[in-house]
Amino acid sequence: FQAVKTIVSATFPIVLRLFNTSNSRMTIMPAWVIDRYGSNDVLRFTKNAGFPIINYPNEVVVQVHAAGLNPIDVSMRGGYGAATMAMKRDPLNINQSGSEFPLILGRDMSGVIMECGLDVAPAYFKEGDEVWAAIPPWKQGSLAEFVVLSANEVSKKPKCLSHIEAAAVPYVAATAWSALVNTGGLNKDNCAKKRILILGGSGGVGTFSIQMLKAWGAHVTVTCSQNAERLVRGLGVDHVVDYTAGPVEVPLRALEKFDLVLDNVGGDTESWALGLLKPWCGAKYVTLVTPFLRNTDRLGIADGMLQTGVTVASKALKHLSKGVHYRWGMFAPNGLALDDISEMVDAGKIRAVVEEEFTFSQVPQAMLKIEKGHARGKTVVKISSGEDSSE
Repeated sequence: FQAVKTIVSATFPIVLRLFNTSNSRMTIMPAWVIDRYGSNDVLRFTKNAGFPIINYPNEVVVQVHAAGLNPIDVSMRGGYGAATMAMKRDPLNINQSGSEFPLILGRDMSGVIMECGLDVAPAYFKEGDEVWAAIPPWKQGSLAEFVVLSANEVSKKPKCLSHIEAAAVPYVAATAWSALVNTGGLNKDNCAKKRILILGGSGGVGTFSIQMLKAWGAHVTVTCSQNAERLVRGLGVDHVVDYTAGPVEVPLRALEKFDLVLDNVGGDTESWALGLLKPWCGAKYVTLVTPFLRNTDRLGIADGMLQTGVTVASKALKHLSKGVHYRWGMFAPNGLALDDISEMVDAGKIRAVVEEEFTFSQVPQAMLKIEKGHARGKTVVKISSGEDSSE
């Protein structure tokens, strides 16, 4: 009898909590969704979006206070990467085509944990913790009042940032970390005096990369337009080349060669950017503009991945014969990297660069601003009207 009593007393609170949760908690929430791919007019506001639920014991539900927008949100609105994302969501291809709708966009998030899965250790996260995250593009996004994420994708928000500021950082930070650290091989211990060139330095990834590289002691050159020079200079850039003054490769070729080139621009840059690298010194060209998702959208998963593999292998071999390394960089969710970045932010080494803030009702206008390009930092949407303890 004592054993039964112990089991009941231990399990009853859990059962009661599950009962209360299923009966009293919200089942719907406000969100901006799309029901099909297309231009900005496919965006639809609803108060009846499905409330995110914990499906795995290592997940958390977060109330979103602010959401950052990125160019990938505009691309995904138009169907970019749909084939690959469908495979990630449904690897066995059980669901019908279009099962991702209604789809919520938004890759950046800052908010407060409302619920934790059973495997989430309180030593890491608990209800009430202020967190930030970069949301993988195959998951429902942050243009909603709540979102569910793996605890591995979440990190404690920097104490010195408001939610609006914090929402400007995670996606570009995770992308830059993947490109510069995972692919480029840079870190705080080997970056001193290395010469780095950032093509397209005034956008979200560029402004973050500048600050992280300068904090690690690198010499940083960027390309940007003349009216963005003051911004990047303020972030610590050593040398600026104005791409509007003529063919940008001409003044770049006159400079000392680089240890790494980070390409945020794409287009014809590959035809000349690798010639700016130091040959036979392990120098790398890392581009964030890759054909991978377009290949899978156009050719399907199998043929698209095959075409992608052939393309990157042939380019890598071609340039390796010239003594430089050709690499593709891609976004990868990384809560541990965000932990390190949070420490750098609180230490004053990195600051959020917010170009413009929009209200939740202004999401279509915010998306149009992203679509126009020529960013000077990040565009952020305020989601929750709750108190922001850091403001």
